[in-house]
Amino acid sequence: MNDNYPSLPHDHGQGVEKHLHAMPPAESFRTLSDIYKQLGDESRLRIFWLLCHCEECVINISSMVGMTSPAVSHHLKQLKAGGLIESSRHGKEVYYKAADTEKTRLLHSMIESMMEIACPWDDRP
Repeated sequence: MNDNYPSLPHDHGQGVEKHLHAMPPAESFRTLSDIYKQLGDESRLRIFWLLCHCEECVINISSMVGMTSPAVSHHLKQLKAGGLIESSRHGKEVYYKAADTEKTRLLHSMIESMMEIACPWDDRP
């Protein structure tokens, strides 16, 4: 419970204060906002979605999303800094995939659900 919130000036009889006192602190919303910012870019969102389904190197990711390798590398760096993806080296190649975390699985599920709602298309595999 967060006691940093004052009593409301008007009591409308809706019992809102109990929700206000249960509201997470502002820092929690800041953290969540940062996660959403990670996926707020169309290209980064596409790359994240792709890496939730496979493990790939920069060259192949670039080809799959139609971007240059430096542009993909930039997005991968941001996704990795946000803890959404991880990398591993196999010989000279570095492979990327979605991090194996509850946060990543939840974000992927949310993206899949939002795609079904907002962007339905008939020829899905």
